[in-house]
Amino acid sequence: MKHITVVGASLAGLGAVRSLRAEGYDGGITVVGEELHRPYDRPPLSKAYLKGDVTADALELGDAEEYEQLGIHWELGERAVHLDCSSTSVILANGRRIDTDGVVVATGSTARRLPGTDGLAGVHTLRTLDDARSLRAELLGGAPRMVVIGAGFIGAEVAATAHHLGLDVTVVEALDTPLERQLGAEMGRVCASLHTDHGVRLLCGTGVAELESGGGRVTGVRLTDGRLLPADIVLVGVGARPVDDWLADSGVWVDNGVVCDAGGASSVPNVVAVGDVARRPHPFTGRHARIEHWSNAAESAATAARTLLTGESATPRATPPSFWSDQYDVRIQLAGCVGPGAVVELVEGCYESRSFAALYKEDGAPTAVLAMNRSKIFNRLRRTLIPATERVAPAAV
Repeated sequence: MKHITVVGASLAGLGAVRSLRAEGYDGGITVVGEELHRPYDRPPLSKAYLKGDVTADALELGDAEEYEQLGIHWELGERAVHLDCSSTSVILANGRRIDTDGVVVATGSTARRLPGTDGLAGVHTLRTLDDARSLRAELLGGAPRMVVIGAGFIGAEVAATAHHLGLDVTVVEALDTPLERQLGAEMGRVCASLHTDHGVRLLCGTGVAELESGGGRVTGVRLTDGRLLPADIVLVGVGARPVDDWLADSGVWVDNGVVCDAGGASSVPNVVAVGDVARRPHPFTGRHARIEHWSNAAESAATAARTLLTGESATPRATPPSFWSDQYDVRIQLAGCVGPGAVVELVEGCYESRSFAALYKEDGAPTAVLAMNRSKIFNRLRRTLIPATERVAPAAV
């Protein structure tokens, strides 16, 4: 291959470039990014950056010297709108065509929005640096009341940050137990209690009927049970969808992301996908799914780079997916896969102190570990987790 185009100036996209060079590829590389920014670290957006503790420069994942060594040609502020697989060309919104030999799809995901809220001042999502800048300006601007819709990790982190900054915060969650799908009901309740520990209102089991406004700005959140929550700022944290619409009619199989094999290969030769947008079988979880974890972005990029250069699907490492979240004065760490039948065992500490480590087990095999403020034992326990491919099914009775 003489030229490879990476679509997505993201952590996964940069990881793919680094991995291509590490594998010995010395051809041309173009990175297309819809944002004007070079790759940056997203996790601090809802925490340190939102508080004003770090600058945008501190979030950058690379520097000018590294980028010169990597030999990247940047196309920033440009959106890819189509992939022509017959000629292996990436078409940009401005009509330009980038002819290439291989494509890495690294377009990630975008925050879901509430219908009818576009252009309504005071309503925010948080996915990009520009999102965070806009939200930070309002949080630091003296607005007293905030409603967070969705008690997932992003919503919880923003709620904690807003509380730290002195706002009156209410979190609304449609499920009876926040994070139940990710952590199970028992551990979901433990994490949810962090809000009430700090005086943040948590309203579960109710949805949002509509946002009320006046003069083009949000004034409140009307719940499905009829209650009205006054609000100066609203953060919508109801999940994300993969950015895969630009691949329509390209021949690439798309179904809630780019459908890939374990090595990141798509249904079209010389097209691979990495990070949030890739739906692939994971060797640890045994599931064919998208994984929106920081660690997955880096690991999938290395595997897909080998696949693209060799033409054969590379074998990924069976590393447990991992994730962390800083909320209030607690660091939450999760590694592995929490199945619907998993049983939780407390290993160290206690739930009430918000300082503990717990193992999830399925048929006696450790499959995941969750910790609050117990990083040392978390790192030890994560090494004991057993991938799906190595678990022994229980004997039939």
